[in-house]
Amino acid sequence: MKTALIFGAGGFIGGYLCKRLYEEGWYVVGVDIEPNEYWHYEKPIEEYENIFLDGHFHRFYIRDLRDTDTVNWLVSQLVPDELYQLAADMGGAGYIFSGDHDADVMHNSAMINLNTLNALTKHSNATKVFYSSSACVYAEHNQLDPNNPNCEESSAYPANPDSEYGWEKLFSERMYHAYMRNYNLNVRIARFHNVFGPEGSWNNGKEKSPAAICRKVAMAKPNEEIEIWGTGEQTRSFLYIDECLEGVRRLMDSDCTTVLNIGSDEMISINDLAYMVADIAGYSVILHHIEGPLGVMGRRSYNELIEEKLGWRPSRLLKEGMTKTYQWIKEEVDKL
Repeated sequence: MKTALIFGAGGFIGGYLCKRLYEEGWYVVGVDIEPNEYWHYEKPIEEYENIFLDGHFHRFYIRDLRDTDTVNWLVSQLVPDELYQLAADMGGAGYIFSGDHDADVMHNSAMINLNTLNALTKHSNATKVFYSSSACVYAEHNQLDPNNPNCEESSAYPANPDSEYGWEKLFSERMYHAYMRNYNLNVRIARFHNVFGPEGSWNNGKEKSPAAICRKVAMAKPNEEIEIWGTGEQTRSFLYIDECLEGVRRLMDSDCTTVLNIGSDEMISINDLAYMVADIAGYSVILHHIEGPLGVMGRRSYNELIEEKLGWRPSRLLKEGMTKTYQWIKEEVDKL
């Protein structure tokens, strides 16, 4: 049985990835500074360090990946066949673009990536490693037109991300490729574009727009106002979690070492996303536009390169994923 080590396993994408790998027959070890709040436990989480948990893991360690000795111990003890590095200090626009968390975002994520690469170099050079980058690496000046954003992979240079989160991601991409060249590590990198789905953050200040809008609609009465940051004309593409995992697994099974987008190319304005969620809910809402952090004005995944390299591109319609996400968030809201 092959071993997969997942850093950031307590997060939204990491938790789903662990479950998929478990179902594929891997021996799955998850690590995070805290567990996912939506998992169900029969005993205290600390007791699961050597026991199967809820169809996700064979082991789950509560550890701080910023600690060098911790990461060295994990990699040297497990010598995994594959390591997935999804751990990062991140959140939605309200967290990333406020400016209040910039130092922590850059320091915490950079430390985790440095520790991961150094541990692999010392203890497990043959491990295939996946690094989750972000569409936030793309240059702000290429995303000013909400109708014609340029997120082709090569457009990340000359570099001009719109946030410190994006700068750290771009730096770490270069660091993973430098270790691949100098230390012969087996590296795969993908830039995620706004991944969403059930069991993600929806009310803790780190939620992204699909979850935030689902929450606002679920808590509103028919024909009541919901708040939208900015004009709502800013555009995005959103990727449902299942297709994110499919892209990651196809990339890991390939020999492609080029950085690829993993995202949908179905673009929608934030206003239209709100109207879509209201339609799913079965009633109308009124949009009330207020000041708030926006990020770039337009962003959509460019998918020509992933189709060329992997023979696949995401194809699920946004409304399908939003329907499932709204239904889950509505259930959570009803519990309040």
